[in-house]
Amino acid sequence: MDKIPPEQSLIEYPSDFPIKVMGPTHIDFAPTIIEVVLGFDPTFHAGKMAARPSAKGNYTGLTVTVRAISREQLDALYQALSDHPMVKIVM
Repeated sequence: MDKIPPEQSLIEYPSDFPIKVMGPTHIDFAPTIIEVVLGFDPTFHAGKMAARPSAKGNYTGLTVTVRAISREQLDALYQALSDHPMVKIVM
């Protein structure tokens, strides 16, 4: 993947950046996602997360708002979330 020069980035750093994460509804889903996010944003806390169940309740969508400090940080966080076995979709 080619690196995007900082002057061409659509995101200004640092900034608050929302990420949507979808996975099966499970009691450990939100705490697990918080743990993953904390590895990339130590300022993150549950107050920066919103949860929304799917229509049938089988899935839960989480919006986590992280403090983005670089493109590399966001890319690594997206990859860690995408690789997690509880996560179905990351947007």
